[in-house]
Amino acid sequence: MVDDARIRAAIAGADRHLNAWHGTPPVRRQLAALAEATGADERADHYGRGDRTERVEQRVAELLGKEAAVFLPSGTMAQPIALRIWSDRRGIRTVAFHPTCHLELHEEHAYAHLHGLHARLVGDPHRLIRLEDLEAIKEPVAALLLELPQRETGGQLPEWDDLVAQVEWARERGIAVHLDGARLWEAVPYYERTHAEVAGLFDSVYVSFYKGLGAMAGAALAGDADLVAEARIWQRRQGGNLVTMHPFVVSVETALERIERAPAFLAHARALAASLATLDGLEVVPDPPQTALFHVLLRGERERLAAAALDVAEERKVFVFGDPSSTTSPSWQRLEVMVGEVSLAVEPDELRDLFAEILERAAA
Repeated sequence: MVDDARIRAAIAGADRHLNAWHGTPPVRRQLAALAEATGADERADHYGRGDRTERVEQRVAELLGKEAAVFLPSGTMAQPIALRIWSDRRGIRTVAFHPTCHLELHEEHAYAHLHGLHARLVGDPHRLIRLEDLEAIKEPVAALLLELPQRETGGQLPEWDDLVAQVEWARERGIAVHLDGARLWEAVPYYERTHAEVAGLFDSVYVSFYKGLGAMAGAALAGDADLVAEARIWQRRQGGNLVTMHPFVVSVETALERIERAPAFLAHARALAASLATLDGLEVVPDPPQTALFHVLLRGERERLAAAALDVAEERKVFVFGDPSSTTSPSWQRLEVMVGEVSLAVEPDELRDLFAEILERAAA
């Protein structure tokens, strides 16, 4: 079994990191930066109202081309609220989404336990939703949730025409379309469209401020003014209307400046993936990456790969990974790569050599 304490020590001891997540500054440093960014006499927000909070909400609404937006502590709160509103409006308790949707895998089925919603899982867990998957739905559905990009398949995105066709399928049936845009910032460069053009396909949009942007925490739900007004009520009902979220809002204002870096992150992700793809015993998914998020499949035993990666991290002071995820095959393990600011310091040829060394040590 991999030693979590050793992984944490290797992350802390590394000079450079492959994954943006591992390069997140310590909380103490983040809090010091927030204090510096906050004026000495600035009035903090109070129960969701305040200059900074309203400024962030307005900025996100304008960026996404929506009438309004509400700042929320997490996407785990934002998305079920959106689906609940669409369900109530249509008088239908069933909502549709992919089997690897965050609501299904990582939220303890809050959509069912808190909101009484039923899930209609759509498509194959190992690929994107296709139009024929939607056409197989026969029961009434209140809302269709689409994730851009889809994390569990390696940050994959449907082609634009396919996405439009899926949205049109829902529109023709009076089904609301909600965007899980936790990593929307990373999807936009692939489509070569504005955020508002992509978000404009959807009735409601959730975005995360720490995924891909590196804020401390926080999310937003955007849509028409009526939807956002109703979402604020649900926010209060679910305990998300904190007396202040000032530190998070300040962090978000800074993080939003990183949106313009998304094309650079995508370009570097593709360069890293192209270099890795030359190695035996390794596969990049998708190849080439469509976003700054992609998967690497490694041939070998999980614990041996983890031990080799930690040995290399401790010796070379470059943290590549600590413990890969298992797959349906005991011979192949999965690694998620998220390219961000800190990843730019790792060159493609260097990364290929590090992975070659890890694979060689694990096979020895």
